[in-house]
Amino acid sequence: MSKLENPIQMAVIGAAHGIRGELRVKTFTGDPLALGDYGPLFSRDGRAFEVVDIRPANTVVVVRFKGVDDRNAAEALSGTELFIARSALPDDGDEDDYYQADLIGLQVRDEIGGVLGKVTAVQNFGGGDILEITHAGRKGVLIPFTRAAVPEVDVAGGFVRIDAVAAGLVEDEEDEGGRGGSR
Repeated sequence: MSKLENPIQMAVIGAAHGIRGELRVKTFTGDPLALGDYGPLFSRDGRAFEVVDIRPANTVVVVRFKGVDDRNAAEALSGTELFIARSALPDDGDEDDYYQADLIGLQVRDEIGGVLGKVTAVQNFGGGDILEITHAGRKGVLIPFTRAAVPEVDVAGGFVRIDAVAAGLVEDEEDEGGRGGSR
């Protein structure tokens, strides 16, 4: 994907849909139908994909790309990730707005500024965004991406500050007395 600077993944192509070259596509945009508004999308190997038609279909969109005219061509694209250059995304200038991709790689700091790890991914399993971080030598530690758990995001400074109790990394001392039982 040497053609793009700072690529941002916008979608992944799923299965073929019908016999005329349409594809089921999972988008990572706020509005799935906006996928066609960003101009050409690019695969990792540099191929460009132009959206000719797009329509909603349950949890995905059905897309027709220019030059993909039959089921065989569509099936060959299954699993292809689609990207755009970061510079193609709108920037409204608000410092409190950022894209999920901006969070990946940021340091994770505690309440006093100590480095705990790094953000490795942003997940959403249906209940809200979750930061996947490295912490105490462990990979894949999940913390809720809420204002209580992550009170500060400083993309320019290269870090997120977390509240370890609200993030569930340590137990609240007040809660310890009520847990457990007598033997």
